[in-house]
Amino acid sequence: MVRNTGAKADVLVLGAGIVGVCVALHLQKRGRSVVLIDRKEPGEETSYGNAGLIERSSVVPYGAPRDLRTLLHYAMNRSADVRFEWSHLPRIAPWLWRFWRESSPTGLAKAAADMWPLIRRSVTEHETLAQEAGISSELHRTGWIEVFRTDASFERARASLKALASYGLQYELLGTDALQTREPHLSSNLAGGIHWLDPATVRDPGALVKSYAAMFFQRGGDFRRADASKLEREDQSWRLNGEAGSLHAREVVIALGPWSDELVLRLGYRLPFVVKRGYHVHYSAQSGAVLNHPVFDADGGYVLAPMRQGIRLLTGIEFAPRDSGPNSSQIDFVEPLARRTFPLDRRVESVPWMGSRPCLPDMRPVIGKGPKHQGLWFAFGHNHHGLTLGPVTGRLLAELMTHQTPFTDPSPYAISRFS
Repeated sequence: MVRNTGAKADVLVLGAGIVGVCVALHLQKRGRSVVLIDRKEPGEETSYGNAGLIERSSVVPYGAPRDLRTLLHYAMNRSADVRFEWSHLPRIAPWLWRFWRESSPTGLAKAAADMWPLIRRSVTEHETLAQEAGISSELHRTGWIEVFRTDASFERARASLKALASYGLQYELLGTDALQTREPHLSSNLAGGIHWLDPATVRDPGALVKSYAAMFFQRGGDFRRADASKLEREDQSWRLNGEAGSLHAREVVIALGPWSDELVLRLGYRLPFVVKRGYHVHYSAQSGAVLNHPVFDADGGYVLAPMRQGIRLLTGIEFAPRDSGPNSSQIDFVEPLARRTFPLDRRVESVPWMGSRPCLPDMRPVIGKGPKHQGLWFAFGHNHHGLTLGPVTGRLLAELMTHQTPFTDPSPYAISRFS
């Protein structure tokens, strides 16, 4: 949707994924005129391809494994949860080294503490926007289930729950029979599961973003197609040439997800930035089979999630150049295992979807001001939690930009931590 409301605004928000749309909405709420910029319609890139989880239970970030057995397993490069292109490793080796160091027990504990103010409010902030948009029914407060194939892995997971006690998370331990009751069409050979109850889920993440964007438009917001990489500083404002002419604003927000680093670097900010690619494909279910919750196979390294398009099978991460050709080996490798877990039928699409997620080695996003420029702001690098943290990021950044007291200390997310 394109509206022509003039060539000037208070703020240009570059990127119409979940983060950019929510930044635009929160600035709009605070009286700013906003133009949302993207090459595609809202919600059609990274925000579309995920498991639909608003993940309030993932309080500890996804760190690098530190045990030799797991590292050796990944080195074989035959798993659904991690794959890499050998030729790409030298390029990202410094990032991987820093990521590994940040994933020490002390580092993860600090990252969890820094991320908790955002994670804790993630569902609440989504509920507020969903209610305003009239789509509260799209948020399902039924959680998701983590399943285990062996008694040993189930027991390790049970033991690890003690470390989460201080966060007050709600969950249920499910033995084999209880798991079958909750998900009757899952394999009866699973050892058990953990039903995480705090998260919300959605069955069409791309449509959720589009609904939020529609509310932004209904309230007078503007959307323009443009190449955000052409952003220029001009006198005391910012200028961007779009399909409908030049756009000017006093302030600009870079919320380009996996495309953020190129523009940020051109503006003089160096970041240890890597993308993790991921894949999904949808399946129909065999006659009468129903999946009630998203299910993560902790031993298999994949997710099955009920979506409007069908049952979505999602792989883990792939370290490869953002724009190189797709490699469906993770999907192909794990599909037989997923079929033994749930009665999948035919693929709905002939070609799996591929997308990229922007990741920083300390497992925190960049939210805040660009210190070298007047009127430059950042909101990207949410790792695997873009959908989860879009609304709360929008709120925090809008509070900073409009000189309100932020609901939490923003310093852990400042870009200056990399200077």
